[in-house]
Amino acid sequence: MQPPRTTKYLLRFDDLCPTMNWAVWSEIEAALMEHHLKPILAVVPDNQDPVLKVAPAVENFWERVRQWQARGWTIGLHGSQHKYTAEHAGILTLKKKTEFAGVSAGEQEEKLRRGVEIFERQGIKTRVWIAPNNSFDGTTVSLLPGFGIHIICDGYFRFPYVSPVTPSLSPSDGHRARERGWMTWVPQQLFCFRPAPPGIWTVCYHHNNWSAESVSKFREDLDCYGAEISSLDEVVQEWAGHSCRWSAFLCTSPRLSPLLIRCELKLWEWWRSGLIQAPVPMKADSNCRAG
Repeated sequence: MQPPRTTKYLLRFDDLCPTMNWAVWSEIEAALMEHHLKPILAVVPDNQDPVLKVAPAVENFWERVRQWQARGWTIGLHGSQHKYTAEHAGILTLKKKTEFAGVSAGEQEEKLRRGVEIFERQGIKTRVWIAPNNSFDGTTVSLLPGFGIHIICDGYFRFPYVSPVTPSLSPSDGHRARERGWMTWVPQQLFCFRPAPPGIWTVCYHHNNWSAESVSKFREDLDCYGAEISSLDEVVQEWAGHSCRWSAFLCTSPRLSPLLIRCELKLWEWWRSGLIQAPVPMKADSNCRAG
């Protein structure tokens, strides 16, 4: 049975670390709690990126992360040190600044191990991967299940899908193989709220440089779109076991997918304003099926 084709939004905040902009974050956190929302928080385990050092480090950072986790907010592993050490685009982006893509399997495994160990020492559980600069490769994907990570939040496509980490696996390989060798891909296409056609639309924010006006606009957007904002747990449960060849193709087509998503959003905007007739659903969407 297919999940209902409705428009749902996810909220994601990147670059959470001890030296982020805490004055702005306090406003964001209050708004999230007022609206009873459960965002995705991309936490850097051991930040070494000077760009993210915008305020004095708070001493109780991990205590705060545990509080977020206790509220049911999703904690994602945002790399290891958020330090770009190579020039390689990876599979989802054209940007050649990376912490993981193109790096040897042994080095990637060590980075993942260090990050997960920090989380574990602090009592943080994660099953979600969020790559710094959206940059990682097939080696990264193959390593993630070994660290208990089976969800990737990234890529320009509309409908989440489940795919094998190795092509030899299939749904008939059973529950154990699915747990060890399958990955759920959840898209991330937006950086602000806007009307969108049916699909799962993750709005990603980087709050370090927000102004008072940015906070005010964020509150307005929550008031406007709050009824359509979901949680990652709800989305993953709803789309469990669904494959989608079209989403998988777009996910790894970084030249085509952003352009196509922008076109779909613009057509939807024109339709809502009455400039064109209702858009015809893309035939490729029929490639989404139960896995």
